[in-house]
Amino acid sequence: MAQILFAVAALLATVGAWAQGVAYTVAIDAPKPLAELLRNNLDLERWRGNPRLDRDQLQRLVKGAPEQVQTLVATEGYYSPTVEATLDTSGAQPVARITVQPGEPVLVGDVDLELRGFASAEANNSPFDAGALRTAWALPRGRVFRQPDWEAAKRALLRQVIATRYPRAQLVDTSATVDPEAHRANLRVVIDSGPEARFGGLRIEGLKRYPETVVTNLNTIKPGEEYSEAALQVLQGRLQDTGYFSSVEVTADMSSVMQEQVATLEEQQTAPAPVPLPSTATLPILIRVTENKYRNVSAGLGYSTNTGNRATLQYDDLSVFGLRMKSNLTLETRRQVARADFYYPTKPGGYNDSFGGGMERNDLNGEITTTATVQAKRAWGTPQLERSVQLELLTERKIIDGLPASRAKSLPFTYNITKRELDNLLLPNKGYALNVQLGGAPLPVLTDRVFLRGALRFIDYRPLSARATLILRGEAGAVASKGKDGIPSTYLFRAGGDQSVRGYGYQELGVRVGDAITGGRYLLAGSAEIDYWLKPQYGVAVFYDAGNAGDVFRELKPRAGYGVGARWRSPVGPINVDAAYGQAIHKWRLHFSLGFTF
Repeated sequence: MAQILFAVAALLATVGAWAQGVAYTVAIDAPKPLAELLRNNLDLERWRGNPRLDRDQLQRLVKGAPEQVQTLVATEGYYSPTVEATLDTSGAQPVARITVQPGEPVLVGDVDLELRGFASAEANNSPFDAGALRTAWALPRGRVFRQPDWEAAKRALLRQVIATRYPRAQLVDTSATVDPEAHRANLRVVIDSGPEARFGGLRIEGLKRYPETVVTNLNTIKPGEEYSEAALQVLQGRLQDTGYFSSVEVTADMSSVMQEQVATLEEQQTAPAPVPLPSTATLPILIRVTENKYRNVSAGLGYSTNTGNRATLQYDDLSVFGLRMKSNLTLETRRQVARADFYYPTKPGGYNDSFGGGMERNDLNGEITTTATVQAKRAWGTPQLERSVQLELLTERKIIDGLPASRAKSLPFTYNITKRELDNLLLPNKGYALNVQLGGAPLPVLTDRVFLRGALRFIDYRPLSARATLILRGEAGAVASKGKDGIPSTYLFRAGGDQSVRGYGYQELGVRVGDAITGGRYLLAGSAEIDYWLKPQYGVAVFYDAGNAGDVFRELKPRAGYGVGARWRSPVGPINVDAAYGQAIHKWRLHFSLGFTF
């Protein structure tokens, strides 16, 4: 009986040990990037805690670890590592120890980039810039040969080609020949352009309530133009901005190319002489839309370091006497706005006409302004070059601490132009944006003070390296008039805040009147910032801002602010958090901002 009980107990112990598996730890001694790679991919890590793993299987995992380590670190460019794997059973719990000495990395040697095709079907077309394609190759000679970088470079090359003229380009041969002893990798990439593509006509799907002119009036792509992915994106963005559609998809109809090629191949089978494949493809533009609801209501809460707590309510109606209405109510700690605008359908030539009006109250730095406006506006252009003209009638009531209230009315006209040359409109890293405003109220019609006004803003992005970007900003403005009284505060200048001189409050820099800060006739401000990206989405920044506003240009005394910040490339644009020191006021201030202002 005792022998039976002993056998049962031994069996239960064995089953219990099998159910629990072997508990062990993994110790990796390797440079930090490689250690992280191994920690995430080694079988020794993946099998930890598995109840089916016994001691013999653990030994086999340790024995096979060096080969797996060599395969993994080779993806980071280390093809001759020294790897040692042991199982330490001296303690209460086994420890699998992995030691890696990566050795010298393999560097990129010769890069053979062969382009096939790329000949234009029309003699007057400019040749494809093969030199620029080779210059933009992302894995040049002397760079560490990492497998992820190799794959990314091939994708980027293909992406650059298919974005313009050759959407059916493909990689027909790629190879990386690695010589571990020489620590060298020779690369070869062969890319075939396929047929040159040009745009055809429009095909529109999904319209029910609206006429096709809602779409066609926004289209600036003419049949026969060279294929450009950017042109399709611009058209899609313009359609989305109308508010008529809840979803918009603009693509080139590649199926037409396939059908044309199939027809040519069928003709080749029956024709007595060879029939050449077409060298140019015509791609119709396919536009799929889903019409929006007639009415939309949205509300939100937020906070701004410029104007404080925020509550918003928006109401859009797509059919108010045939016009689109957009209205909003914004309640902030230092600013309140109520406004409604009415938009006509886009006219041929891309002209967008609108009219509207509203009320706005601002309580900033001891000055309280209440403004009522009615305006008419025409806007046209593209995201790369936007233009508008605006005629506005406004009345303003202004209260400055300790002074009687004053009123002003004005009928200013403004011409606005914005030029953008950016590699990415949402998350720019290279290029510039420039905005110029010219206007004023030159005639004494419904105007208390005749004036002329000009303002300029620019921002310039200059890559310093693969991770660092220099950002330069500038702003200048001037108002010409015999006096300042009677000019609405909206058309005067102040500085300070998230998008101006950091380290100071929103519009804190200007002309002092008693204890209040008011707008001045002149503005000059600038900024230099360096962003360094620790990872593709996250970075840090250092910056120096300076500027001021005043009534006499020669007496403008710049106020400086400088500090550090954090950056996040979010899906909706760059989000910035800055800690800035205002040198003139000897105080630190925290700033939050999203994107850039133009």
